[in-house]
Amino acid sequence: MKALSRALLMLTVTGAMPAVAALPSYELTIRDGHFEPARIEVPAGQRFKIVVHNGGTGPTEFESTPLRVEKVLSPGVTSFVVIHPLKPGRYPFFDEFHMDLPEGEIVAQ
Repeated sequence: MKALSRALLMLTVTGAMPAVAALPSYELTIRDGHFEPARIEVPAGQRFKIVVHNGGTGPTEFESTPLRVEKVLSPGVTSFVVIHPLKPGRYPFFDEFHMDLPEGEIVAQ
């Protein structure tokens, strides 16, 4: 019991979590199937976060088959997805609710 108390005290004094570097973050607004911006350029080989906001009047979905990610958002909702480090290349994404509109893309360089 004393060992547990000492361990808890040490966590309290030194901090329970190590310092974590913030992920690079990119903003994306989807407005009724239109992406703003339509192209996001990121460094290759580095994890990053995309903050997605639904600025439209109906539901929207950020989806990418090659990235294996999808996020459905109601109108006015903001959320995020974390993307694993990418090899250089183009990674398309789309809004499944608006398949008739052009895709967006992430370009890793």
